[in-house]
Amino acid sequence: MEIKDCCRSNQTGRKDKSFFQGVLYGILPHSFCIAFVILSIIGATAVATIFRKFLLLPYFFEMLIGLSFVFATISAAIYLKKLEALSIEGIKRKVGYLGILYGTTVVVNLLLFFVIFPAAANTGRIRGTNQISLSGELKTVTLEVKIPCSGHASLITGELKGLNGVKDVRYQIPNIFSVSYDAKETDLVKIVALEIFKTYPAVIK
Repeated sequence: MEIKDCCRSNQTGRKDKSFFQGVLYGILPHSFCIAFVILSIIGATAVATIFRKFLLLPYFFEMLIGLSFVFATISAAIYLKKLEALSIEGIKRKVGYLGILYGTTVVVNLLLFFVIFPAAANTGRIRGTNQISLSGELKTVTLEVKIPCSGHASLITGELKGLNGVKDVRYQIPNIFSVSYDAKETDLVKIVALEIFKTYPAVIK
């Protein structure tokens, strides 16, 4: 008859808990940006404006990354204290739990910055026949925008697409925006004069 290892079961439960905590601490600090992206996609621009103010803070995302690790550290400290293992030796004994907790937090942040935020910035791009300039003067310009990270990309693409005459905007990591526009409706002067570029300067490539 097989004897169940209660210790192993408990250890597995702790690893699962640390994994889900890592996911939570990775996502939670970025809730402002996630909310802004979702609201922008569904067209709730009035509500999205509230979250837009946070995205205008230049080092907002760096602070959020730091905050995600602060959450993880507080959680780890509470966990170790409950086990009376809040010491160097205790940390060595629980390195597996801590590795999963911090590792998951790092992976979630990387997924947000290199996959989810870039994809969200290109969601709702103008496609198909809308790209055709009625005047036949469709031009493309590449802008290098001084954004801190890809989390700000949705803000830039949203502002560009809101300009009359802009037909398409495509974002590429880390800070490149390809803008297609009708030269009869707008021009480079109007594009680079957008208010958003006073906070995040744009250079024509």
